[in-house]
This record gives sequence, C-alpha cells and structure tokens, in this order.
Amino acid sequence: MKAGELGGVWVPVLTPFTADLEPDRDRHARLCRDLLADGADGLAVFGTTSEANSMSPAQRMRQLDGLIAAGIPAERTMPGTGACAIDDAVALTRHAVRAGASAVLMLPPFYYKGVSDDGLFRFVAEVIERVGDDRLQLLLYHIPPVAQVGFSPALVGRLVEAFPGTVVGIKDSSGDWDNTATYLREFPQLRIFPGSEVFLLDGLRAGGAGCITATGNVNAAGIRRVYADWRGTQADGLQAEATRIRKLVQTHPMVPALKRIVATVYDDEGWALTCPPMQPLGEAASRALLDSLAGTALLRARAAQAAA
Repeated sequence: MKAGELGGVWVPVLTPFTADLEPDRDRHARLCRDLLADGADGLAVFGTTSEANSMSPAQRMRQLDGLIAAGIPAERTMPGTGACAIDDAVALTRHAVRAGASAVLMLPPFYYKGVSDDGLFRFVAEVIERVGDDRLQLLLYHIPPVAQVGFSPALVGRLVEAFPGTVVGIKDSSGDWDNTATYLREFPQLRIFPGSEVFLLDGLRAGGAGCITATGNVNAAGIRRVYADWRGTQADGLQAEATRIRKLVQTHPMVPALKRIVATVYDDEGWALTCPPMQPLGEAASRALLDSLAGTALLRARAAQAAA
C-alpha cells in the first residue's frame, strides 16, 4: 500500500493475553478478522491500546507473524515499532517491513524527558538508516499525554525533508485539535490521522487521511460510516453518534473498558485480562459501562456478529 493510499479507519487492536500473560494468537486473529469485516481499513497492531509496551520485542514480532499465518493480510497492518532502545526499534521496524506491513507507527523514545528535537531527530534517523529498506513507510506517533515526549512541527519538518517518501504521516493523539490542524496546514504532503474519531469529520474536512482510534475495537462500523459519508448530509449526525459512544467509553480507563466490552460481546472472560501493571475493569465500573452503552446500537450489533 503506497503512502497516498493510506487512509480510512485504522484500529489499534487490543491484545488478548493468556493466563500466563503471553499474547493469545487465536483470540487476536479472530478480533482482527471481525474488525476488517466490520469495515476497518486497517489494523494498527501493537500501539498504546494494544499494551505493546508491556510486551517484549520478541513477543510483538512473534505475534505479528502469527496473525499473518492466521490469514490476516500483512498489507492491512501498521505495526507499532517504537521503543526506547534504537536496536529494539530497528528490529521491530525491519521485521514489520519484511513481513509486508503497509507502514509502521513509531513512538518517540519516551523514557527520558526534556530531550531536544536534535536528539529525537537523531534517534529516528538512526532507525531509518539502519533499517535501510526503500519499502519502509513510517508514521510518527505523537501522544504527549502518555509519552510526554513528542514530535514538534519543527521536528516533523526536519524529518520529512531528510527522509521524503519514508516519513509519510502522523498519528496525532495529543487530543488537541489545534495541534492536529497545525500538522494538516503545514504538512499537506503527509497522511495525518487524528488519534480519536471525535476529530474524524473535522480532520477529513481539513484534508486529513482518516483516524487511528482505540474505540474502533468496538465501533469500527459506526466510525467507518462517518468516513464513508463525510461529504453527505448525514455526516454531522453520524459523527455525533460516534463521538457519543467514544465519550461513554472513555469515562473509564480505555484499555480495560474496551476489553470488558469485547469480553461481553464474545461471552469470553479471557478477553477482560490485562497485562500488569494495568488492571481489568472492576465489577461496579464494568456494570456502569455496559449500562451506559445499553441505549446504543453498539452492543447489539457486535453481539449479532459474534454469534454469526
């Protein structure tokens, strides 16, 4: 998939774990298949929602291989390959490219805070140069609420100038529309994805590529309708409903909440398990979450699909 074809609704897929905290390939592949059937354009596996930084590079690479072996098209994946160590980021990125992934999504090295743009530039440059593969398409992952280290517009400009055709886009999970609008205005050559469907319609109207959103794990079809009809008369209403569902879910810790919904849809308590230090959603919070969603079509639609 060429950079100009990257677009639509991409889902940072939840990672299921076994009781001994190994990624569960069978559950993972089933969810990936269902998300693609729901209309997701692609699968941004091993990002924040995937609990990727609770997994080793070896686990992430084995899991990607397992998904592809289970029939998930490699070109529909955009693996997260960010890491704090250059060697880890290189290994993950090289593996994703060789596996046939359409692109990779790269966090900045996030452990040390207050680092300079020069240092961040050198890190990303080292990864790109060491991978040394013309097939590499890299999206920068900007999520300062979590990483506390990010990609300033000035840094993005330097990277795009140094690596045109390789640095092809940004996922902006800042939660700040003004920041997303700045990227859209200053870098029209890049594929810009807000990290929440709340900004999907505004982003598309400003030239954005789509969104990469956690809530796609449970509402891919609803979010995809916004993307498909963003020029139509129903666009604002479709956006309002997608936003409403997002806001209901994010009143709880996002990953445990999404896993609780998936566990309910699939009638599979194994899905509720999170990898420490994250904890599953408690009983009272789970009940409140599911009750809040009872008035939406979300659970009914997903449950019907799971039973099919």
